[in-house]
Amino acid sequence: MTTRYLPRRPRPSAPDPMDFGRAMSRHGALTVLGQRLAASQRHLAVISVALPGAMKRFVQAGTLDDAGWTLVADNAAVATKLRHLQPQLLRLLQEEGLLLDGELRIRVRQS
Repeated sequence: MTTRYLPRRPRPSAPDPMDFGRAMSRHGALTVLGQRLAASQRHLAVISVALPGAMKRFVQAGTLDDAGWTLVADNAAVATKLRHLQPQLLRLLQEEGLLLDGELRIRVRQS
């Protein structure tokens, strides 16, 4: 009995992997997204001086869009405290030239 083998087909080659930063810089929409993510982190760095020490780890930077910026709180208690601090946080952002016309939204993280 003779065994027949199918001829081997060449495997399609995959492109070389690209790091995240390089991929983002090559695509226009991703570049804008990367810039907004970096700006959102800068906003968080500016307001972090007004957050009580233990509270900083429960607050994350959220989305930054044309209408404003979102702060994300880990729970309702942290969100309530952020709402009390909101005027001070807005003032800090405006002093740095950030969020001049936008609003500061505060949301609770959804689990």
